Amino acid sequence: MPDSPPGTTRVPEPDRRADPPVVRMANDIARQFGYLPADEAAAAVANHLRSFWDPRMRRQLAEEVGRDPDRLDPAVVRALTTSP
Repeated sequence: MPDSPPGTTRVPEPDRRADPPVVRMANDIARQFGYLPADEAAAAVANHLRSFWDPRMRRQLAEEVGRDPDRLDPAVVRALTTSP
C-alpha cells in the first residue's frame, strides 16, 4: 500500500456495512455515550435499549454478542452482560 511505511503492512478495517442492523445501531448508540466513563456509558446504553428497543431486537443483539462480541462496542457488550 502506498501510504504504509516501508517494511510494514496495513491491516484494513473490517467493513462494518456488512454488520446486521442491530449491531450497527447499537454501536451508534454507544458512540453517543463515548464521552462518559465506561460504567456510565454501559448503563446509558442498557437504559436506552430497555426503553426504546423491541424485545425481539434486544434478543437479536444478545445473539450477536454471543456470536461475535468483537464487532460490538465494549459498552454494548457490557450493557448486555451486566444489566439487571
